[in-house]
Amino acid sequence: MTQRVDLAAVMARLAVDDLVTGYAMAVDDADWTAYRALFAPGSRADYRSSGGIEGPVDEVADWLAESIRLFPVRQHLIVNRRITLRDPDGYAGDTATVRADYLNPMRFASGAEFVAGGRYAFTALRGDEGWRLGSVVVEEKWRRM
Repeated sequence: MTQRVDLAAVMARLAVDDLVTGYAMAVDDADWTAYRALFAPGSRADYRSSGGIEGPVDEVADWLAESIRLFPVRQHLIVNRRITLRDPDGYAGDTATVRADYLNPMRFASGAEFVAGGRYAFTALRGDEGWRLGSVVVEEKWRRM
């Protein structure tokens, strides 16, 4: 690989990492316009393992907007990100997968705390407008109230 290829891969990784960070911030801030803007057209999200729904991003965003009202205090931490750029020739390519763990402490209006943890599986696609999410799948592994 050349230095130019290596630099392209680093830049792609940073852009995909920023996309995942933007996802966490949009959910925590209940910014559904920003949430929708993170996704490529035709994208889907799957929250079934955490008691939610699976479907087109707009439908899921509407569901999240309603569901998250239960938790006026929330903080979304996405850690241990493993980004894989997919191109058979070793170049950065236009697709990526991200496996990342999450910890999601929240508080009900009553003050009771709820914490969940698990793993995300994201796909990201590079298009004319840069990197966008193609899908997100939540795999909740545990929760505590």
